[in-house]
Amino acid sequence: MLTQTGIEGSLIYAASRLIRETISNQGSATIHLDLLPAFSQDKVLAEVSHPRGSKSLSAHLKSRLNLQGIKTALLYETLNAEQMKDSALLAQTIKALPLTLAKPRPIDEAISSAGGVAFDTLNDGLMLKALPSVFVAGEMIDWEAPTGGYLLSACWASGRVAGMGVIDYLSA
Repeated sequence: MLTQTGIEGSLIYAASRLIRETISNQGSATIHLDLLPAFSQDKVLAEVSHPRGSKSLSAHLKSRLNLQGIKTALLYETLNAEQMKDSALLAQTIKALPLTLAKPRPIDEAISSAGGVAFDTLNDGLMLKALPSVFVAGEMIDWEAPTGGYLLSACWASGRVAGMGVIDYLSA
């Protein structure tokens, strides 16, 4: 999903650690978006190479590939007017649009965060090995997790594990 301030969504969440580490090490990270994943490179090239007559390029892309809206806007942001005339480059960019990411959004906007207590410092009941009787759950633990219902489910599940760990600890 493209927002006013950047990108987000399941694929970004899944790659967030790699993206963050790349930005930290190299100053930016470039990802490539396939704007038409249902079409092969050859199909895209054939359609953008098809004579367009008096149609504008935008109308041509819409009629031949149903490429419109934000996807077309991204193309115009990526390629200049001369490059847009190069069918091979246009097709290649449609299939692998480079998007350079410079930094994550500020922590006060975060839905989820990375970092926390390492799993290897916990026992099976999510008690800290170094501090018996201290249990952790959810985002206290260092894990990369998708947001939304999956994150909530994982937090609740780890809370249950920690709760059962407390019961076992107090019973011992």
